[in-house]
Amino acid sequence: MVQRVTLQIAGKELILETGRIAKQANGAVFAQYAGSAVIATVCSSSEAVEGLDYVPLTVDYNEKYYAAGKIPGGFIKRESRPKDKEILVSRLIDRPMRPLFEKSFGREIQVVPTTVSADQVNPPDIVAIAAASAAVHLSDIPFNGPIAGVRICALGDELVVNPTYEEIERSSLEIVVAGTKDGITMVEGGASEVSEDLMIAALEKAQGVIIELCALQEKLRELAGKEKLPLAAITLTLENKDAIRSVAYPRLESACFVKGKMQRQEAIRQVKADIAAQYEAQLADEVQKKLFNALFEEMEYEILRSSILNKGLRVDGRGTEDIRDITCEIGVLNRAHGSALFTRGETQALAVATLGTVFDEQIFDDIEGDKRENFLLHYNFPPYSVGEVGRLGTGRREIGHGNLARRSLEAMIPSKEEFPYTIRVVSEIMESNGSSSMASVCGGTLSLLHAGVPMKKPVAGIAMGLVTEGKGGPGDRYAVLSDILGEEDHLGDMDFKVAGTADGITGFQMDIKIAGVSPEVMRKALDQAKRGRLHILSIMNNTIRKPTDHISEYAPKIVTLRIDVDKIGALIGPGGKNVKALCEQYSVTINTDNDGTVTIYGKNTKDADEAKAAVLGIVSDPEVGRIYNGVVRRIMDFGAFVEILPGKEGLVHISKLSRQRVAVVTDILKEGQEIPVRLLEIDKMGRLNLSYIDAVDPAGEGTGGDRRSRNDRPRR
Repeated sequence: MVQRVTLQIAGKELILETGRIAKQANGAVFAQYAGSAVIATVCSSSEAVEGLDYVPLTVDYNEKYYAAGKIPGGFIKRESRPKDKEILVSRLIDRPMRPLFEKSFGREIQVVPTTVSADQVNPPDIVAIAAASAAVHLSDIPFNGPIAGVRICALGDELVVNPTYEEIERSSLEIVVAGTKDGITMVEGGASEVSEDLMIAALEKAQGVIIELCALQEKLRELAGKEKLPLAAITLTLENKDAIRSVAYPRLESACFVKGKMQRQEAIRQVKADIAAQYEAQLADEVQKKLFNALFEEMEYEILRSSILNKGLRVDGRGTEDIRDITCEIGVLNRAHGSALFTRGETQALAVATLGTVFDEQIFDDIEGDKRENFLLHYNFPPYSVGEVGRLGTGRREIGHGNLARRSLEAMIPSKEEFPYTIRVVSEIMESNGSSSMASVCGGTLSLLHAGVPMKKPVAGIAMGLVTEGKGGPGDRYAVLSDILGEEDHLGDMDFKVAGTADGITGFQMDIKIAGVSPEVMRKALDQAKRGRLHILSIMNNTIRKPTDHISEYAPKIVTLRIDVDKIGALIGPGGKNVKALCEQYSVTINTDNDGTVTIYGKNTKDADEAKAAVLGIVSDPEVGRIYNGVVRRIMDFGAFVEILPGKEGLVHISKLSRQRVAVVTDILKEGQEIPVRLLEIDKMGRLNLSYIDAVDPAGEGTGGDRRSRNDRPRR
């Protein structure tokens, strides 16, 4: 039986429907919002695995080109491997949902939201979040939801809910907020130097819409919900748990405060190894070994949180607002266009900036329309950065962290008109112990400035954490942590990244593991993050504050000029003859836009500047008195015709070749020879009369030579 519920959001109707499509899945919802539609399904495996210490959840968001009436580009005319955008949306859905599944369910879970209709006006990702949550909520899979998501944009002083693509382009703030009826659990977005107050106002507005969306899903579950499957009964217990704990806890408490990540890990490992040796026979059983490891993680959790809340002391000896030592270096790579090494404690990013041309732009073929990007940031997290062995590659982590860093810097990148280069930043994580994405923002800024990119302002980022006693509500004890370590991220209640300039926020990401946090906690976290950001910026500014005044000699040289639109044809020439000749002659690439913008890309400054002069020569009218470098095209008895501009020739009369009498023109010139000439006049018939400067006009003054009148000149 088909069931349907509706809700008006921002003047448009959201429809959630079930019972008509994909009925063999554990749960399926068809969601429509204006002209965008998503089918979301969820399935679980039939067998449970007892004792899992994680949720085996997979979210695979995908977009079909037919949704926008398109056929995929390229040689393969079907959707294949997921695009970066699809991976990013999958993460938006996964992150708020994952904490609400029970580990004890023990079954693999797969959520598949598919965009099947796209009006290219309303982004379907927000529809996919609601559809995915609704499908799980009404299914028989245990889920402590529902969750919902909403996009908030700032247009001037107005906060807009679920904006269109066009409104997103014009906005100064764009964030996606997800959560439950009890509070916000995930935020991600970018901005153009917005204030902390505006950010909090946007979060508060989003929460009201999320509550309505959660209520809508509850209504659908009442109409069509299935009875939930049972959780796997927890029958396993660690033998000798109390005895192990009493011996291990005091030793572990000392080990947890050893300075240095690797030294601390080794101290904890040694405690575990010593205790495990005492219970070797018991731990030969794999289940008992898992429970033993879980007990140690539980004790670490208690030790870390208790120390922070009761003593204000973190495992590396810092206070809650202290930031680790920072060092900044630039120019660490000789041939790179811009490079920097940013080190904060045990997190280190090697950032490299490369400048390219318009032909290096990233082209996106998406259902929302084709577009080009001239600023790229790629993030790499090799296994050696954490002292491990593993496979190199680009996974969801790399794409997600890289996107956050890119958005954080994007607002401060100059426009294409100001700086006509394609810019690529690559962040290679050399070491990691807490927020390598924010280290990528800092290192990225340093490398861009070193490359000579005229950034509007430097950008820095910081990762914040939260430890609470309770649920983070009013009256609960809590501590906000600046510049968190990996352990504090793993064992804390919040991972909260803020990037920005000295004047405002440009990038924002937050994941909360508890039901939600109060506005008081959010405001304190934002204020503390701002102080930390300003501290980091001050250190970066001591290394490099402004872009270098020249770009690398190894970077391509780009020259931009504007010509009259009616001169474009003359520049290009018949069949592109003129522009092809220029490109070949000067070893450059020339791109011409319909608005008269001409961009010249050369391997060095000399080639680019000479090509520019040639272009100006083509589109400019000949000027009397100006000196040109011409090429002898034809030799006649009475003189030589010299091409001073592409397609424009003038005559150097035999009398203008030398101060002495010249019997034969070929005594002085030969065809193909390059010579400097001055344009003496343009006669009434538009003919160009030239003089050979080296011979008869050495100072660029006068004409010298035979002074016969023009009437004595042979006719051409």
